[in-house]
Amino acid sequence: MSLVLGLLSHTLGRVLWYSGLRRGCHAPRKQAMEQDKALEVYDIIRTIRDPEKPNTLEELEVVTESCVEVHEIGEDEYLVIIRFTPTVPHCSLATLIGLCLRIKLQRCLPFRHKLEIYISEGTHSTEEDINKQINDKERVAAAMENPNLREIVEQCVTEPD
Repeated sequence: MSLVLGLLSHTLGRVLWYSGLRRGCHAPRKQAMEQDKALEVYDIIRTIRDPEKPNTLEELEVVTESCVEVHEIGEDEYLVIIRFTPTVPHCSLATLIGLCLRIKLQRCLPFRHKLEIYISEGTHSTEEDINKQINDKERVAAAMENPNLREIVEQCVTEPD
């Protein structure tokens, strides 16, 4: 009888641990949820078209699965961090790519989020300035009021048929 109880206790403990229900064991479940959310984000941004080439950001390796991080910051609210890599260190369209990432995610993410978009460190000659621009709500709103810029962004973020 004690052998059966010991086996049952061990099995139940493992089930609770894997499900994250055991006290102090929420990390595996939370980490899996954050990874699922990161893949969801990546699926949204990978199809964005490059502003001057006929390729997607995924095809050009401007975005990869590893460039997306998601962290839970509250109940059903997440911090989404994107670090993209321009194709060349002097890419003149890096700001536009960051804007496209922001607009597509604002429109398509199905969960509450705070969004931070950065150029990968050391991959662009003016990364600090561009990072400020693409994370400034007022500058983003002003950019989207420009009809020419808005049209380019729409072309980049619209899903192909």
